[in-house]
Amino acid sequence: MEASAPETRPAPSTPIPDRLAQEMDRDDLSRLVREVNDDGRGVSYKEMEDRATESGFPLSKPYFQKMATNSVTSAPSPDRLRGLAAGLRKPLPVVQRAAAIQYLDYQATELSGYDDDVRVIVAHLAGMEPKTKKRWRAMMEAAEQAERDAEE
Repeated sequence: MEASAPETRPAPSTPIPDRLAQEMDRDDLSRLVREVNDDGRGVSYKEMEDRATESGFPLSKPYFQKMATNSVTSAPSPDRLRGLAAGLRKPLPVVQRAAAIQYLDYQATELSGYDDDVRVIVAHLAGMEPKTKKRWRAMMEAAEQAERDAEE
C-alpha cells in the first residue's frame, strides 16, 4: 500500500499594504486628489471643497477625502467631475480621463481632437524615461500655476 503524499497547502497570504493595494488598483482619479493634497503638505481637502463650491459645483471635504483613498465606488457624475476639476485646479479633460480610466477601464489609443503641436509634444514625452517625464510635468504644472497666480 502506497503512502499518500502529504497534503500541501499554499503558504498563508500576507496582507497587501494599503499603499501597494492602491497602486495595484486602477486609481487614476484618486491619485490626482492625493497628488494635489500631497499627504497634507499640499492643498487641504477643505480648500478643495471651497474651490469646488466657488465654481458652482460643490463637493464636500469628506468626498475629496474618500476619493483620495479610492473609497468612492461609483463613477462621479458630470457635475461632480466639474467640482473635482475646480477643487484640484486641473483641466476638466484631465479629470474626465482619470475618471474614465479608474471607473470604466478606459485606455486611450489616440490623440484625436488635439492639434499637431500637442501630438508632437506627447510623442516626445512618450519616449522619455519616467524621471524625465516627471520633471517635464512639474515644469508644465509650475508654469500653469505661475499664470494663475499672475491673474489673481
